Amino acid sequence: MNESEQDFIQQAARGDRQAFGALVRTHQARVFHFIRRLLGSADEAADLTQETFIRAYQALPRWRPEARFQTWLLQIARNAALDTLRQRRRYVDLAPDEQAEPVDPAPSPLRRLQSARDLALLEQLLARLPHEQREILLLREVEGLAYDELAATLQINAGTVKSRLARARQALLHGYRQANGGTLDD
Repeated sequence: MNESEQDFIQQAARGDRQAFGALVRTHQARVFHFIRRLLGSADEAADLTQETFIRAYQALPRWRPEARFQTWLLQIARNAALDTLRQRRRYVDLAPDEQAEPVDPAPSPLRRLQSARDLALLEQLLARLPHEQREILLLREVEGLAYDELAATLQINAGTVKSRLARARQALLHGYRQANGGTLDD
């Protein structure tokens, strides 16, 4: 963390809303993308990103500098996403006949490009993974958290981080191979 971010955190903890606004601007895209990938919904991600920062603002006086601010924010975002997933399960249990909203199958012009196709496949494969596997892959590979940060964010021990990450990578690789006829390349 750089000095200016540390200054913003200290000022925001004392109630400076402009300093907190600077922190939001710095971290909101990362938080949004993390939540969107976890939940698969941009609308829910936008709402939960806002909720994450509200929770962070309220909890800021309890934040400790030993924890990376970004890791702390992602932990708050993760907890908010887990709450939403629990609510979804409750709703599905209450209304089993309801169908999920259909996904628009029409490809966008960018999907015609090879790199966009690969990215779309990766997004699909991630969405199919169980929540624990998707979550740990996103935190490690997209957000770049170290193993100790993963353990702190997910509230598990380092050995569990390594085994979950290995299983998640294996599952993603298996899905990729299936989508490509058993090979790693197109």
